[in-house]
Amino acid sequence: MSDSVFSPGIDPPSPTLSSRLRELASYLAAPAAGRLTEEQRALSLGVARRLVVDVAARLDPRIDPGLLWNEWLRGGLPCAARLAGICFARAEEHRWREQSGQRTSPPPVLSEPEVAHAETPAVSEPLSDVDRAYLALQIADRRRFDALGNPALAVADLDGETFRALLLDVAAWRLAEVSGDKRRAAELGDAVRVAIERQAGEIGIAHAGHAYYEILGAALPGAAAAAIARHNWPTLIALAASAHRRAYDDMALTLLTAETATLPSLLASLRLDHAALAPLEASLAMLPARAVADASSDE
Repeated sequence: MSDSVFSPGIDPPSPTLSSRLRELASYLAAPAAGRLTEEQRALSLGVARRLVVDVAARLDPRIDPGLLWNEWLRGGLPCAARLAGICFARAEEHRWREQSGQRTSPPPVLSEPEVAHAETPAVSEPLSDVDRAYLALQIADRRRFDALGNPALAVADLDGETFRALLLDVAAWRLAEVSGDKRRAAELGDAVRVAIERQAGEIGIAHAGHAYYEILGAALPGAAAAAIARHNWPTLIALAASAHRRAYDDMALTLLTAETATLPSLLASLRLDHAALAPLEASLAMLPARAVADASSDE
């Protein structure tokens, strides 16, 4: 049987029309899935690009990040399947924060000395253990932006398997570039090992959120309610992720795609009353082009 969907004697469509027909077929196969807007696509690609650039810099500062990204973008990212979910989750979370109108300026990017100072307050102004944990969560969140305030994924936020896969993809690309230089090719192996060891010891937003969750105890409902009232979505996501023992990005997508009616049961572990959930429900309802989960799909 011929693979063509067109009858003999009929000229095949142009490449542009073929692309449109493939898009239509995909939509008809899953009409509830929705489509990416230009903003969603641009934000997700930006998050992916910044992550690739950061990982490449850790492997070898001499890598040309523009050349690497452009080649991958033309040929398809080798790690696309792994990055799609986490980059889309980060992009959608950023859109959510932006439309909430709570952040008037991008969180500052802290240098390591500034972070150390923030984590070690002056003796005259001691912080409680809860305050310290909350501050660590805020610092982890600030690291998820680049110097211009664009959304990014901190390397520490990646699970070890995803980081290693991306790192090895970058290393393979770099090896093709320096294969004629035996010394530099040999250095790549050591650089991969050092980068993996460094990333394993870093604290991302998921770990910081879990530490905050663990120390809250009976104060958990109040902290979660306060996060909702302030539209502090990263804190809410982190607390919910810890309560459900799920990854931060997975919990973010779960919240962002939830039907309003499911939010009380979804966040039941945070022991929130319905009044506390009202700002969350309203904010999600106002998010443009939100991909609401198909209630008939399997979990």
